[in-house]
Amino acid sequence: MKRFALIGAAGYIAPRHLKAIKDVGGELVAAYDPSDSVGHMDAYFPKAAFFTEFERFDRHLNKLQEAGTPVEYMSICSPNYLHDSHIRYALRNGAHCICEKPLTLRPWNIQGLTRTSESTGKKVFTILQLRLHEQVIALKQRVEDKWKEDPDHIFEVDLTYITARGNWYYASWKGDEEKSGGIATNIGVHFFDMLQWIFGPIQSQKVYLRTHDRASGILKFGRANVKWFLSINDQTLPEQAKLAGKRTFRTLHFDQWSFDFTEGFTELHTQSYQHILDHGGFDEKAAEEAISIVHQMRETALSELDQQAHPFAHLPLEQHPFYPKR
Repeated sequence: MKRFALIGAAGYIAPRHLKAIKDVGGELVAAYDPSDSVGHMDAYFPKAAFFTEFERFDRHLNKLQEAGTPVEYMSICSPNYLHDSHIRYALRNGAHCICEKPLTLRPWNIQGLTRTSESTGKKVFTILQLRLHEQVIALKQRVEDKWKEDPDHIFEVDLTYITARGNWYYASWKGDEEKSGGIATNIGVHFFDMLQWIFGPIQSQKVYLRTHDRASGILKFGRANVKWFLSINDQTLPEQAKLAGKRTFRTLHFDQWSFDFTEGFTELHTQSYQHILDHGGFDEKAAEEAISIVHQMRETALSELDQQAHPFAHLPLEQHPFYPKR
């Protein structure tokens, strides 16, 4: 039984990590979060030690080391801007690290993680769950088969991902681009990882929209052009999704192929953990390309909307009354 600790136990994504640890037969021995709203831990590890002060959490982990029962893996579910620091903490405390996406907000920080990993002898893993999605794996194979048949084929791709969020989003760290990386990073980095995993490194990109509730642009790969649209605004949901009472809409269309992976998307953390424990997993270097893509999305100058843009990019914009003016 592997011993785990978890940083960010009160976060939105923490229950998926707790479930994954339990599903793979692990034991959560300690958890930390400055918020004490962690009642969901009772469903998984009611006997785990819990701390709201980092210093006491650190002291507890030191005691476990001294007792000969150190934490072997540390799961990171903290806000995005703290991932880099918490990963380094885990490695220096002798634990392998399993971090929620994105590993870092800036691509050059990846090199620092690699150096720390090499100096401590402990590994960094990230959750790139779409690489384990059965439909995505099949799609990658179809793309490769198509290129074997026609090496010059250029795919035309539309990616739409809308996941509605309430007013709380704008008051939280997720609504602060300095802490979350903005819409493209916070909700889109794993989709961009999926695209570069299928099509290879990007050649260039345009960004048409980059607001508090949506982002849109074009990615050009060597043999694929991708129009993408991401949003947390429920008003951008397609009419059929609204009528069905859904608050999430995820689709990928290209050429004659398309699929809706709205379902089966949230159950991949257990597979990710098992993949790691089976001597697989995705390390910090595997995550670097997608982090570079979303970093460029934040830094590049906006382009004027044109006919090449994703159709949803032309939807009317409105300033959310609860979005903080910074």
